Amino acid sequence: MGRENLTLLTDFYELTMMQGYYKNKTNETVVFDVFYRNNPSGSGYSICAGLEQVIDYIKNLCFMEEDISYLRSLGMFEEDFLEYLKGFHFTGDIYAVEEGTVVFPMEPLLKVIAPIMEAQLIETAILNIINHQSLIATKASRVCYAAKGEPVMEFGLRRAQGPDAGIYGARAAVIGGCVGTSNVLTAKMFDVPALGTHAHSWIMSFEDEITAFREYAQLYPQNTTLLVDTYDTLRSGMPNAIKVFSELKEAGKMPLKYGIRLDSGDLAYLSKKARKMLNEAGFPDAVIVASSDLDEYLIDSLKTQGAAINSWGVGTNLITSKDCPAFGGVYKLAAIKKGNEFIPKIKLSENQWKITNPGNKTIYRIYDKETGKIKADLISMAYEVYKEEYPLKIFDPMATWKKTYLKGGSYTLRELLVPIFAGGKCVYESPNVMDIRAYCQRELDTLWDETRRLVNPHDVYVDLSNDLYQLKHSLLDTINVAGNN
Repeated sequence: MGRENLTLLTDFYELTMMQGYYKNKTNETVVFDVFYRNNPSGSGYSICAGLEQVIDYIKNLCFMEEDISYLRSLGMFEEDFLEYLKGFHFTGDIYAVEEGTVVFPMEPLLKVIAPIMEAQLIETAILNIINHQSLIATKASRVCYAAKGEPVMEFGLRRAQGPDAGIYGARAAVIGGCVGTSNVLTAKMFDVPALGTHAHSWIMSFEDEITAFREYAQLYPQNTTLLVDTYDTLRSGMPNAIKVFSELKEAGKMPLKYGIRLDSGDLAYLSKKARKMLNEAGFPDAVIVASSDLDEYLIDSLKTQGAAINSWGVGTNLITSKDCPAFGGVYKLAAIKKGNEFIPKIKLSENQWKITNPGNKTIYRIYDKETGKIKADLISMAYEVYKEEYPLKIFDPMATWKKTYLKGGSYTLRELLVPIFAGGKCVYESPNVMDIRAYCQRELDTLWDETRRLVNPHDVYVDLSNDLYQLKHSLLDTINVAGNN
């Protein structure tokens, strides 16, 4: 799918810095890392999403004549720089974690190796895309986990923060585990299931509730889900729904899929009562769908209460990630190339979590060979190579006394960063969204249950290789010595 030209979707200072680099004839090749520091919503993991849109953005990156005219009108940019922008295109390399991959704090989700002017310009758009979709995919995976394998539909378009958030948020929600979306444009654009029932206004537009139900069932005989809470769920909606199902059964026109939807009231109580009524009427396979401001915690509570719900429509709290509305991804300079060598760079902070990892790096995922579960992730220098038959020692980069020794042959390794662009050309083809969703489910299966729990999850260790650890601390020591002179 092609995207519009989003070249000016950037922060103003990216362009002023670009002009500064241009004027100073500074355009060395650099390494920038995209990473985040904390999982959203108290999660023990995150889901990386948005890569397809990053690819579209990079492919369409160019300054149109109207872009140049607008920049000229600002009075900040000189003609020689604007002339340079007319021929601008991306010429660098990008490596990234594939969409749907389980990821953890501090490890690079995406790495840019490019001339500094190019790498600087693309910072804002990459963060905008990756941060949003990773946030919603992560939230969706938590909601779907709470549903314990029962289908979750994304219903959030009308509450999303604008059309793009609705479109791409729904895409991310499907990657995270939703079976489909009510957003028809997303369904069309990304070939995912379009799902939904009907509104209370459908019922209210008829003289009575049962006529509304009959008309809907006649229109959609293969998939009849009736909204039963417009007037009185147990005394009106349920008896009328059961009557319509009975009429269809007697006429030999029973839908392949049928059921009811609850959108208000005490969902635990009403669903159990509705289940009893449906069973007694001879409809034990009728689906009970619930909506109404659901999130992972409410779904988990309803499951604990024995609610008889077996399909979920989740809207506002999913599409906005209401309890954590931002994914804290950042874009930091890690190295500058001098000749054939990458000179590592590091950012300091009084907050130890804001001290960056220097150099040109990659990530290895370490799996327990027997269970296939994740043991840890290892951030290493890009040149480092590991062999699974050899023992491996890893240690916590903050609490270095925490060490894990892995016997040779007891673990398997997988490098997570894959080439996306090489020399400005795209070398990667994005899978379709439903295939990414299936891959994400396999990824989630590699997590221990303790990491997936909704509250106080177990942290997965993200360790540094010995070479990276020594490099980081040598830079810190050098800077500290210089600062004391």
